[in-house]
Amino acid sequence: MMEPKYKRVILKISGEALAGEKHTGLDDEMLRHTALDVKQLADMGVQVAVVVGGGNFWRGRTSGSMDRATADYMGMLATCINALALQDAFEQAGLPTRVQTAIEMKEIAEPYIRRKAVHELEQGCVVIFAAGIGSPYFSTDTTAALRAAEMDADVILLAKKVDAVYDSDPEKNPNAKRYTKLTHQQVLEDNLQVMDSTAASLCRDNKITIHVFGLAEQNAIYRAVTGEAIGTIIE
Repeated sequence: MMEPKYKRVILKISGEALAGEKHTGLDDEMLRHTALDVKQLADMGVQVAVVVGGGNFWRGRTSGSMDRATADYMGMLATCINALALQDAFEQAGLPTRVQTAIEMKEIAEPYIRRKAVHELEQGCVVIFAAGIGSPYFSTDTTAALRAAEMDADVILLAKKVDAVYDSDPEKNPNAKRYTKLTHQQVLEDNLQVMDSTAASLCRDNKITIHVFGLAEQNAIYRAVTGEAIGTIIE
């Protein structure tokens, strides 16, 4: 087994990636695949915290009449569904797991407490952060950047449906340019849509490395953590 490049990571998983080919809801095989990938990291001694999106259930306002804050709170609840599904998959793979939410729901998860999250990571638990940062107008990408800074993580592993960063949508443009390395400033100046500008700025200001890759690729998470040149590195 190869040596890990990082000791503590934030794994950002989009809701769409968890849906697999179904595009909505949850794909059992994708959950199992993700759990086994994360277990590989844990077996190497890597501390793993997860920030999960909710786009497989809810992608914000579906009409212009809905209040933005209400739509964002609904999205936060969608991330909680995904967090519980991941927790179940991780535990079936033999990983001790805790879900912490930014919105209190004590019957199903712990409240987010930074020191407790750090302690649980140090004890070998996978910690899943749900409900974003608990406030509307902020994306789960921003949550990943904020939690990475708070947890003093070495990298954000940005697991997406696409396998890297492109200058346009590769599904719509077969000639889209694929990047292997970028700077945070390039992401912001070229509006590359890796993550929203708030998250990208937070990563730039705190010198947080981002590694973008496709979740569906074979052993993608393990390959990224052991330093294989897959996807796109942003630093």
